[in-house]
Amino acid sequence: MQRKNSKAEFFALLTFLAALTLLLTNGFAPRIHAQGGEVDLYPKIEPIGEVLSNILDEFVEEPDLDRVVEGAIYGMMATLGEHNGFIPAEALTEMREDTRGEFEGIGVSIKEDAKDVVIYMPIEGAPAAKAGLQAGDIIVAVDDVTMESLWEEAGNSPAFRIVNAVADRIRGERGTSVKITVSRDEGGFRQNLDFMVKRAKVPLESIKEARVLPEGIGYIRIKDFKDNTARDMRKRLNEFKDEGMMAFVLDLRWNPGGLLSASKEVCDLFLPKKSLVTYTRGRQRENGSENTDNMELYTEHKPVLPLSFPMIILVNGDTASSAEIVTGALQFHKRALILGEKTFGKGSVQTIIPLTRLKNTALRLTTALYYTPADVTINHQGILPDVSVPMERSHVNALLNQMFRSYEKDYMKRNAQNHGTASGNSVSEEDPNDSVKKDALLEDVAAYYGEDVANILRDRVSLKERDEKTVEDLPLLRAVEIIQEDGGWPAILKKYHRDVSETQMAEGSVASDVTKSPVENTEVQ
Repeated sequence: MQRKNSKAEFFALLTFLAALTLLLTNGFAPRIHAQGGEVDLYPKIEPIGEVLSNILDEFVEEPDLDRVVEGAIYGMMATLGEHNGFIPAEALTEMREDTRGEFEGIGVSIKEDAKDVVIYMPIEGAPAAKAGLQAGDIIVAVDDVTMESLWEEAGNSPAFRIVNAVADRIRGERGTSVKITVSRDEGGFRQNLDFMVKRAKVPLESIKEARVLPEGIGYIRIKDFKDNTARDMRKRLNEFKDEGMMAFVLDLRWNPGGLLSASKEVCDLFLPKKSLVTYTRGRQRENGSENTDNMELYTEHKPVLPLSFPMIILVNGDTASSAEIVTGALQFHKRALILGEKTFGKGSVQTIIPLTRLKNTALRLTTALYYTPADVTINHQGILPDVSVPMERSHVNALLNQMFRSYEKDYMKRNAQNHGTASGNSVSEEDPNDSVKKDALLEDVAAYYGEDVANILRDRVSLKERDEKTVEDLPLLRAVEIIQEDGGWPAILKKYHRDVSETQMAEGSVASDVTKSPVENTEVQ
């Protein structure tokens, strides 16, 4: 093992870690404050140097110092909580593309089917779709490199995934071209077709589903909050108005959040100008100066929809972060009724801090908490709905599977997903006699062939029933029912809206996810 540079490498690593510590302590170099008073900084990091020295001198193989350093950073960040972490180069690139709402490529989603790689979704208007690639095409080769050669090159590696290998070859810089050879079914006969596709900027979709439901109710489901979310929503809302939309449902279920700025921009679409959306507070500075993480976000434009326009927001336990900011703001300002289940409760703000000594990497660091206009942070607490509509996890899973099957074979049908009667689809009802017959049959199978065989059959029957049975989207259905009540929207809002002192509470408060009686409900002044 080569050791002649061990000491030099050690001191270089120690210098790097010291610099990183300075970064994390906002440049307060000589000393840091701790619970017991002032503590010398450098003695605190000496154990790290000792570990590195032992690794360099004693490890059985020549260590990969880059991996050692990254591992040390991963460990430090892990002690700060689940929302903090080290972002390596590849992940940082993907994250930037995701939050910008665009990436460079050909604009196609692929999936693995046995040993085949199948085009699942060509993004509308992207290079792949313009070139003629279609959903269901089986990729045969990329730049004349066949799937068979990729499998042979991988050997029997358990880590190999053909879909990842193909994706790596399809990716590339804007302006370059890639040759995609696919097998396509044409009138019952399969033939190979070649497509030259020029890579370009491709928009990423933030809106997962958008349509006008029966009875003239507009519906948009947001996957997450990106730079392009508000712009895309504005376009959709204007289209809905042209179609005669009479009310609007914003679905934030299963939305983990995203950009803080994007949540403010979405609130711009619905709240009066200069309405407070949220404010953030970071740690108090040692010298008493203003923390740059302290900010107040207000709406800046006139709303797209009139303030009297009926609006309901759907939420559940997977509604988090920026999605909760929108929920809290529109609930506080009585702009929308919140319907569903208590939200996740992520009230912290993460800042991406690039690292200069590890190029193209960064830290994700919690630098502030955000507060709703009700002057509370809902961190670990969540926001309670005005109207509680709980759903069992099995029901949720069945609904998500049903929605996915609506467009599984044709992504262009993603805006016509099956939500049950709320979306104009019929709902199947199980015949009690069929259930009795099924149970009797499974008992006979268990008696003759054993319980293991009966369990296998039971699982297959359950899967078949899941694929055939249609379930209701209970929160969406309840939202439609409320919108259609007599009396007009002001009366409906007064009837169901709960005081924010009950729905938005600080961490540790006792909350009840039960809809208050409309008779007892009061308005927020």
